[in-house]
Amino acid sequence: SLKDEYSLMKDLFPDIKGYYNRMNLGFAGGNNLGLEIATGEFIYFLNNDTLLPNDANNEILAMLEVFALDSRVGGISPKIMYYHPKGMIQFAGCTPLTSITLRNKQIGYREPDRGQYNNCAEIPYLHGAAMLVPNRIIKEIGVMSELFFLYYEELDWSCRIHKKYKLVYFADAYIFHKESASTGQDSPLKTFYLTRNRLLFAYRNRSGINRILAVFYLIGIANSIRLIKFVFSGMWKHVGAVCSGTWSGIKLFSKKNLS
Repeated sequence: SLKDEYSLMKDLFPDIKGYYNRMNLGFAGGNNLGLEIATGEFIYFLNNDTLLPNDANNEILAMLEVFALDSRVGGISPKIMYYHPKGMIQFAGCTPLTSITLRNKQIGYREPDRGQYNNCAEIPYLHGAAMLVPNRIIKEIGVMSELFFLYYEELDWSCRIHKKYKLVYFADAYIFHKESASTGQDSPLKTFYLTRNRLLFAYRNRSGINRILAVFYLIGIANSIRLIKFVFSGMWKHVGAVCSGTWSGIKLFSKKNLS
């Protein structure tokens, strides 16, 4: 049975504000629901499997100072560390996605933290596990698109913010992410949403010949290669997930889904 976990938390922490919803609205939908009751000048989006460090208050104040010093900053992500193994980086910034193949590099990924990424830098995308965004920016740009449901929604949102504002990796603040650093086997559900949402992201965030080439690459090359790998591995549920994800993505290609 579904538990009203918010009521249980409210009993323990009477000052918190929240909402219990029986429906799974996905990553964007859940965050957007929270935005309806959030009243702060700044909103710190954190995954439910993250932990703040002991000095979080001072680190957040330091991030707020970045916004105070530069009104062109539209969002900040801190350094993200794996909870286990200790001392391993998950995110210390990123490079832009390529125009056609939609590939990029997550800086510091799976590297031990030796202080090599302790400089703040402008980045093209925020990390969905930890994003600090001024409420005024959200009101201007709009909330995350709920079309994606799972994966790529924060990239899509970052693209919209980055058209007008700078995004920053802030090295002097960090969180711990309990997501495993091991490369476990993806589920068919994950394969479906990644397949579908890459296509949707390409359609919404590329235009002209780049959109055509990106969609052609994803369907004709990237998805075909994945299908061949899954067939030879006998992973038939993943084969079906790639096919259904591709078709579901194509069905979302319409003018109304461009904004």
